[in-house]
Amino acid sequence: MSETTVHDGTAPGGAPRRGYAKGRAKREEILQAAIALFGEVGYHGASLREVAARVGISHPGLLHHFPTKAALLEAVLEHRDAVDFADVDTDLAQGRSLFEAIVRLVERNALRRPVVEVFAGLAAEATSADHPAHDFFAARYRDTVSRMRAELARLGDEGRLRDGVDPAVAARTLVALMDGLQVQWLYSLERPRAERVDMAADLRAYLDLILLDPPA
Repeated sequence: MSETTVHDGTAPGGAPRRGYAKGRAKREEILQAAIALFGEVGYHGASLREVAARVGISHPGLLHHFPTKAALLEAVLEHRDAVDFADVDTDLAQGRSLFEAIVRLVERNALRRPVVEVFAGLAAEATSADHPAHDFFAARYRDTVSRMRAELARLGDEGRLRDGVDPAVAARTLVALMDGLQVQWLYSLERPRAERVDMAADLRAYLDLILLDPPA
């Protein structure tokens, strides 16, 4: 196959094709509109026609990118995780601990209200086994708790946990705390700034209870 017929989104020489870049930009715009709409009305209350209207394209135009609402939901969830995992991986590569990276992630989430809203809402909706995001969230919670438990167990082996801390219990508690803080933070945004929940500060306070060298 010649260079001019390679369908990888690049022109000869590796430059992005204009149409491909435009399509990627439109896909990103659709994802951002869906994040906002899912956060406002939930998955079941949202429609593809409303998402299409928000980005100024036709319903068939949206279906070209995402043929079903379930496909759009999957893309939204994968997009959120891709952004979060990239941030955490960058912090780890720079020498920060896992829990330092998590605190920094929580700080960033405080600047991304729509993303927090959609995650909090969908996580609650998806407890139903017939929800299209049920398997995603079930696997996400299982994997997240497992990663936290492994890290806490490693710290325990190094003598860096406070006395009496059970890594399995602390891992479940930590994940529950992070999710619960997101919900409380969203409600607190109606209050004066001084009275709003500081998710990162509360997370640091909990880590101080279980770790001998918590993130600063």
